Amino acid sequence: MNDVRELLDRAAEGAGQPAFSAGAVYAKAARIRRRRRAAASAAVLAVVAAGAFTLPRTGGDEDPAPASVASAGPSASPSAAAAADRAGRLAALLPPDVGEIEEVSLLALIKGATPEQARTDRLGPLDGQYAFRRDGGVGYLVLTLEDREAVERKTGRPADPDEDLCVRVGQEPSRTDCEREALPGGRALTTWRDTMDVGGDDGVGWGPELAGRLVQPDGSQFLVRSSTGFEGTGTQGPLLPEPPLSRAQLKELLTGPEVQPKG
Repeated sequence: MNDVRELLDRAAEGAGQPAFSAGAVYAKAARIRRRRRAAASAAVLAVVAAGAFTLPRTGGDEDPAPASVASAGPSASPSAAAAADRAGRLAALLPPDVGEIEEVSLLALIKGATPEQARTDRLGPLDGQYAFRRDGGVGYLVLTLEDREAVERKTGRPADPDEDLCVRVGQEPSRTDCEREALPGGRALTTWRDTMDVGGDDGVGWGPELAGRLVQPDGSQFLVRSSTGFEGTGTQGPLLPEPPLSRAQLKELLTGPEVQPKG
């Protein structure tokens, strides 16, 4: 199973009951491939951020531009201010050419969820969903930290840095262009490509993406998707020609101290 999608699929189940039938997606001869597609659609919906706050990027070593007046003004709610702060901190870690960054709720965009339905726990300081706008297109980055307890609830065991995700097990889908790298400190980073080329019945078609998992020696893991975007219900614009963050940029982000919980 794709750990990124399984985690976020479960989270989506408690977020206002999105109106699509998993049974219809898993049916008949295309069961395995359709399961990949349906879980992918639910996955990107479930790690949910509050609101949408645009942060235009600047060149050189300048600080990122401030968030919109609505998010920075005295009437902004605590959740709105926090969302703008997360987007700003993410923008500061990336080069200017990645485009304009905003934090969004894809569950709200695609399923019309309310803020209460879209609310989710955040373990990592930069956990969330972020839209990347450049050259007229819109892609997305989904980042979440799953602690040891969450992994054990899902799989019955903690995340294992020695597990090789690039090796296909049983009937699970193979991972295309899969790369696994052992990192200092007992960590392991695996990234792969997914063409997302099988349609679903939720009115949304996802573009190609890079996905990844960073497993840590304490049994926790970071799950990430760098998606070229989606078309259909709730779309914010055309697909990007390439995922918003490259494989190298994903590695730099996931292995940096900024994504780790404080204390």
